[in-house]
Amino acid sequence: MKIQTEEHEKYLELLAREFPTQEATITEIINLQAIINLPKGTEHFMSDLHGEYEAFYHILNNCSGVIREKVEMLFSEMNEKERKDLCTLIYYPKEKLDMIAGESALSETWAKTTLRRLLRLARLLSSKYTRSKVRKAMPEGFRYVLDELLHALPDEDQNRYVYHAKILDTIWETGSFRPFIYALTGLIKRLAVDHLHIVGDIYDRGPYADKIMDKLMQHHSVDIQWGNHDVLWMGAAIGSEPCIINVIRNNVRYNNWEILENGYGISLRDFAIFAGETYRKLEGKNALVKAINVMLFKAEGQAMLRHPEYKMEDRLLFDKIDPVKGIATLPYGQFEMNTTDFPTYDPEHPYEYSPEEAKIIADWRRDFLNSEHLHRHMRFFFSHGSLYKVMNGNLMFHGGLPMHEDGSFREVTFKGKTLKGRAYMDYIDYLCRACYRRRKLEDQDFFWFLWIHPDSPVTGRTIKTFERSYIDDESTWPEPQDPYYKLHRRKEICESVLHEFGLDSPQSHIINGHTPVKVAKGDTPVRAEGKEICIDGGFCKAYQKSTGIAGYTLIFNSHGIRIKAHYPFQDIEHVLTSNADIDSVTTQVEMEPKRVMIGDTDNGQNLKQQIADLTDLLEAYRNGRILEKR
Repeated sequence: MKIQTEEHEKYLELLAREFPTQEATITEIINLQAIINLPKGTEHFMSDLHGEYEAFYHILNNCSGVIREKVEMLFSEMNEKERKDLCTLIYYPKEKLDMIAGESALSETWAKTTLRRLLRLARLLSSKYTRSKVRKAMPEGFRYVLDELLHALPDEDQNRYVYHAKILDTIWETGSFRPFIYALTGLIKRLAVDHLHIVGDIYDRGPYADKIMDKLMQHHSVDIQWGNHDVLWMGAAIGSEPCIINVIRNNVRYNNWEILENGYGISLRDFAIFAGETYRKLEGKNALVKAINVMLFKAEGQAMLRHPEYKMEDRLLFDKIDPVKGIATLPYGQFEMNTTDFPTYDPEHPYEYSPEEAKIIADWRRDFLNSEHLHRHMRFFFSHGSLYKVMNGNLMFHGGLPMHEDGSFREVTFKGKTLKGRAYMDYIDYLCRACYRRRKLEDQDFFWFLWIHPDSPVTGRTIKTFERSYIDDESTWPEPQDPYYKLHRRKEICESVLHEFGLDSPQSHIINGHTPVKVAKGDTPVRAEGKEICIDGGFCKAYQKSTGIAGYTLIFNSHGIRIKAHYPFQDIEHVLTSNADIDSVTTQVEMEPKRVMIGDTDNGQNLKQQIADLTDLLEAYRNGRILEKR
């Protein structure tokens, strides 16, 4: 006989408020039992988006090809053009309907045929969900009509067919076809993917990270694992000068002014005037890049001097230049610099800003601190994000864990604590949240530490910005990485990492990004005999020459895990005019030994516990320990 504790009895009393009768309790038990015996929903993984909004938006719309696969499976009787037209309509309903209307092809016959096809597809995709969940996913305005069209069963006299045909007639006759198409295609995309994971680096390089964040905030179910470029923006948002200047530098180098000025209201006008008036237009170098580099090394030098505990003395390099001779003295020798243009450099006070630099940086701090759009996005990072996530047997993080060469976890001492492995990751996650909330100078510097330090779990390397900016000798450029970044290709190392996070299943994996997979050089995203999957394949156009592709995404459904290699995406207009879906190659990473049901997932374990609690409540009703409230 099960022993009931006082705490459990109190919990059952609270549960009885929601399920006040035996009938209500039994109904919920039946509902939950049905749910755990449905197939698990599809999880969609993306990483290293780097501001490439159009490619991101298209892959989000086509669900990494899931919709196209379902259309090809379901509509074999249609020709290829018809199937492509249907897919493009699902991806971009407004734009596609505008185009069809412009071609005078938007007829009543076409509209009703298209609606019936979309309804067939929605029925197929809804089959792995409860009717209640599908109803909740429907846009409220058309919920009743969609529910009728999706779930009503045929009858002997075909009355239901006539009924449905009349609904479609009415949709057309009342001029509701367009909004209904928007609602139905939105439902299809929502049913195709149950949950979205973004494994870091939404920001920098590409122009529209703000649009990506806006779109993620509208998504029905998403989580984010922070990347090094993301924590850089967190630091900038709370006023960290080295973070702000790194953000400006990244966008100046990639000529991305729009996200700063139009997206977040960060003005570059005074900086552009200052750079143009102060730096020589010789040497074939951009005056903006010259100016921002000097400001960066001053700001970072100040941070290093504030924090000797960071042990970055070997990176204090800006005081070791001879701007007249154009020589830099590094720990490993003297090197010729590629510029002698340092008009704001004071050899007596090398890390002090000039008055003009100080004013520009103060104005930037004000803009970053007061940008409501930016802080709305940062708050979303904290409400839906974390340093790592464990879900359904997989471990997701962007970078890596500090390690020794032998594969053991390396201890890191930071802010008075010495930690390693998962405990270190948990502490860094806690500090990100605490520092964003407090926003003191040392909190601001913490985010810069995460951006630049080899002990950072989102960076894990020595960053050579100084050498890459000022020295053409590429022997000075290599950036030593933490041993993790070569050890993660070994199965036993990955199994050790997974064990650290409580994952010992043969079907468990590490899923991360951060280090681009250079397919063109023979690299592969699936490593360590399938235990580690890196999905940084080059969403960023600047990386596509070296990676050879335009990004990886991952699909984990009830049958197993598949990786998608995507090829460069032209633009949305090209998709609309030629039905050119993004080209992808699918590789099956792993087949599940048996189909994964919701009961096998993390959420399923929670549901099973709810069933056990409800069963206890039912027993309490029946033996009179708790009275029903009718």
